[in-house]
Amino acid sequence: MELSLVMRLRIALAFGVGVLLIGVLAWPLVEPATPFDAVSFQGGGVTAGAAMGTLALAFLAGLIAYFVTWPYGREIGVLAAPAGLAVWALRTGSLADIIRHNPTFEQREALFSALRWEPAFWLAIVVAGFAGVAIGQAFAPRGIARGPDGAESRDESSRQGFCAAFFRAILGPIVEEKVPAGREKAESGKTVEAQEEPLSASQKWLNAAIALMGSVLIAQFCIGILARDVRMHDRQLGYVVGQPAAAQIAFAVLVSFGLAAFLVGKFLKAGYILPTVASSLVTLFGITIYLREDVLAYMTSGLPGVFFPSAIVSILPIQMVAFGTLGSITGYWLAIRCDYWRKHQ
Repeated sequence: MELSLVMRLRIALAFGVGVLLIGVLAWPLVEPATPFDAVSFQGGGVTAGAAMGTLALAFLAGLIAYFVTWPYGREIGVLAAPAGLAVWALRTGSLADIIRHNPTFEQREALFSALRWEPAFWLAIVVAGFAGVAIGQAFAPRGIARGPDGAESRDESSRQGFCAAFFRAILGPIVEEKVPAGREKAESGKTVEAQEEPLSASQKWLNAAIALMGSVLIAQFCIGILARDVRMHDRQLGYVVGQPAAAQIAFAVLVSFGLAAFLVGKFLKAGYILPTVASSLVTLFGITIYLREDVLAYMTSGLPGVFFPSAIVSILPIQMVAFGTLGSITGYWLAIRCDYWRKHQ
């Protein structure tokens, strides 16, 4: 199940569409006043008008990426919007730069209270890109595609209409978990593997909750290890970590969410949607856990703004969502590839 050259070119085209429309053309909408300022509502670079323009361009990127990668647009086109955001996430300043402009405890308390919810906006941009893919799927001509297992399936998106295509392509089945096979029966002297039985609706929702929270916990644990910069002993907190560089953040978040999506995809048959949603929750939980009022007061009074109680809270929301989404999609397809190899190699 190696990726062909044509398939690799399709993936590159999806990345290229997102990088061009969002990463390059939309950059002036959110460009900070100085190269050291951050792309954030709190950094002053993102306004309401810029937000609406970015949402529109993300939708357009998903729509175009669907058609340039057809008939695999539903699978590949979703890469466009997070790829564009990833360019911003690499060009942005750091969270330490925002903290530098907020030296008092009251200012930092207000800052982190707002940062708790900012990931929802960046997730909305990703969803806008996914919606563009769904629109393309609704109006694309029907065709025959070959899935990862080699089976042919006919794309009948043009008959579904937008609403059906959106819920199928974006929300999908939340999880596609089935009871593990293994029960066998004798039939005409041959051993036949029993058919897998679908789970009930309540079991699917339970698995969805486990996949979502599991993705949050796995990502938090791995990012806390992989995104560490300088580590310094502290008598009150045990240790503090320095502000990591953008490239280290990209590596840590990509790998962490890739691993999370791989595990929930392998064992719960969950798609990449739930780990992607989890990327918007890691910041919320991280700030709530690691930046309690007493900890924030101590950090403000006793330590420079480049130090944090955990690497989790040193990552900007745009970096968490952009790289988390790309990692989630990658981990999901690696899980499918692993299952394919297990069955056919």
